Amino acid sequence: MSGKTILVWFRNDLRVQDNEVLTEAVNKAESIVPVYCFDPFYYRHTSFNTQKTGNFRARFINESVTDLRLSLQNLGGNLIIRTGDPAVIIPELAQQYQVSEVYHHREVAFEETDISTKVEAALWKLKLNLKHFIGHTLYNKEDLPFPIKDIPDAFATFRKKVERDSEVRRCAISPAKITTPEITDAGEIPTLEELGLTEPFDDERAVIRFIGGETEGLKRLNNFAGDGNQDKTLKTANSTLGADFANTMSVWLSMGCISPRQIYRQVQQYEKTQGGNALTHAIVLELLWRDYYRFMFKKHGDQFFQKEGFKGEAPPEAANQDELLEKWKAGQTGVPFVDAIMHEIKATGYTSIRGRYIAASFLVRDLKVNWTCGAAYFEEKLIDYSPATNWGNWASVAGVGNDPKENRSVNIIKQAVEADPKGQYIKLWMPELNAIPGKQIHTPFFLTEAELSVFNIKLGRDYPKLIIEPKWQKLADNNASIF
Repeated sequence: MSGKTILVWFRNDLRVQDNEVLTEAVNKAESIVPVYCFDPFYYRHTSFNTQKTGNFRARFINESVTDLRLSLQNLGGNLIIRTGDPAVIIPELAQQYQVSEVYHHREVAFEETDISTKVEAALWKLKLNLKHFIGHTLYNKEDLPFPIKDIPDAFATFRKKVERDSEVRRCAISPAKITTPEITDAGEIPTLEELGLTEPFDDERAVIRFIGGETEGLKRLNNFAGDGNQDKTLKTANSTLGADFANTMSVWLSMGCISPRQIYRQVQQYEKTQGGNALTHAIVLELLWRDYYRFMFKKHGDQFFQKEGFKGEAPPEAANQDELLEKWKAGQTGVPFVDAIMHEIKATGYTSIRGRYIAASFLVRDLKVNWTCGAAYFEEKLIDYSPATNWGNWASVAGVGNDPKENRSVNIIKQAVEADPKGQYIKLWMPELNAIPGKQIHTPFFLTEAELSVFNIKLGRDYPKLIIEPKWQKLADNNASIF
């Protein structure tokens, strides 16, 4: 071991276990300087009139940073916390602690890589190197069976080749001890108010209270093989109700509290004793989708943020799209399932993968609203937001993504009935419709005023009228087609 000091710049890798950056720094240096910056860039208003980071995710980040600091302290170290521009803070700390090199995990979206570039340039003026690690994916870039520029754009092809020709590396060995220089001012974690946000209210209808940090993420991960509830969990894997493991782990993945490899190894361990099933396959599939979008961002850059995407032409847009967008955000579209999804997102910072797909499809294809506005709203609201997954999926829904099979029509009502056949999800989030029985709850706009009066419901008074023409009328007349 050399006598040098390495600064470890934590970003979206807030964990001690399977953290290659931390492990490498501990092995290469006599002491390390762990740092986390609360960058005001991520707590600003955007051009879409949204917050870059909403209060649910901000709270989760604060909890995760708190947990990381405690984990480092338990190993004999500490975590320096600062609020401000990393391009100013990192070089200042590097000089203060006389570090020899700076390590960090490189991101793939253009805003995040721009921050890295600015830090790198500032360090270069001090003749210091910023070493990049790529550790947010299940498969390492170096282990792919093709260079980044030749990655297949079609997910099916990407998946087939990667599963056949690549291997998932072992998890990095966690450090047993952390040695830091004497830190006189470790800094405080800013409150949500200091970040310009309010404390979120925890709705009792939320599927789970997401607590940030590696400790909570590991509890959730370990429960997968030990809680004995896999049959129950499996039944909710494609549902809109329930805390499905495959979906909810994305929250801890988003901030790097858990690594994709840790989840993969846990699934492998489970399958050795219990055998594979639809749930374990779904978990690995989600990890592959996550890899796919991150590598696509590495390959294609900021095309995923342009409304024309890869097609050179944006989807059609309604003349009154601003009004329609606000109705969608507020959950006042007149389509109960979509409104329920939007109420859940606003109240909890979370909804199922299927729910996100349906809400996004409705906004783009039925309301004909600029899809980037929806992506920006999800960026603000979702706890598990990550640029590649969010914007990649939205581009796919809008039919302007890089996969040639993306532009397909979606029957929102059919999807809703399949996901919530008894209307339980709608009744949870839209209790004003509780009296409507069976599958009729999905289409109150097809009921007459007399029929609705039986349930003491009047559209426009108790529940919004449909804000667009019911394009599903023809299908609804043919009950077999929808119901």
